[in-house]
Amino acid sequence: MELILLQKVRNLGDLGDKVSVKPGYGRNFLIPQGKAVRVNAANLAAFEQRRAEYEARAKNALSEAEARQAKLAEVSVTIEAHASPEGKLYGSVGPRDIAEALQAIGHDIHKGEVILGEGPLRNTGEFEVAIHLHADVQTSVKVIVVGEKK
Repeated sequence: MELILLQKVRNLGDLGDKVSVKPGYGRNFLIPQGKAVRVNAANLAAFEQRRAEYEARAKNALSEAEARQAKLAEVSVTIEAHASPEGKLYGSVGPRDIAEALQAIGHDIHKGEVILGEGPLRNTGEFEVAIHLHADVQTSVKVIVVGEKK
């Protein structure tokens, strides 16, 4: 399936690129999310007419992500969870828990922006967690998982 990207998509392409993707990825994710349109004469003409608008929107999104990155510099968040005396959690701490903890201290982070490369956290301790704010902007925050006090 041939598509024109309306914004930068990580590991795929930049604004205005013509890319070939699997039909399900294009039909179920890129097109409904407004990240791409099908390649045809009408869409090409419409894209070229609105190119300046798309570029301004992309520049605005990048500057907002960089501002959010500056606010997240040196941020650490503490999460309490049920844990055994050895430090093993009776569950796990996932992206939703980390996003909610960051929102509680005043940062606008969504669970989809929290990347746990090795899966959910299952032990107490300090962890560096990657936060992807934009295709070009990422940062990390320190997450401290402690056992819940009774």
